[in-house]
Amino acid sequence: MRVVILYRPNSEYSLTVEDFIRNYQIYHDDQPLEVLNIDTRDGSATAALYDVVEYPAILVLQSDGYLQKLWQGSALPRVDDVIAYAHV
Repeated sequence: MRVVILYRPNSEYSLTVEDFIRNYQIYHDDQPLEVLNIDTRDGSATAALYDVVEYPAILVLQSDGYLQKLWQGSALPRVDDVIAYAHV
C-alpha cells in the first residue's frame, strides 16, 4: 500500500496538513508517506489520474495503483483511519 498526500504548501491548510504528516510519521513510521505538491508535475498528474478536485487530498493506493480510499477537502481524516486503510 501507498499513502499519498496532495496539498499546496503556503496555503490556508498547509499547517493542518503538515501536522497530519508529523502525526502519521509518529504513529506509522514503517509505512512511508508520499507528499506531493499539487503545483508540481507529479502532483498535478496524480490529481488528474485519480480525479482529485479538492485539496488537500489523501489517497491510499494498492501496490498496483488501484485507489483504495480517497479523502478530499479541508476535513482531514484521523490518522488511525488512514492507517487502517493502509493495512488492508
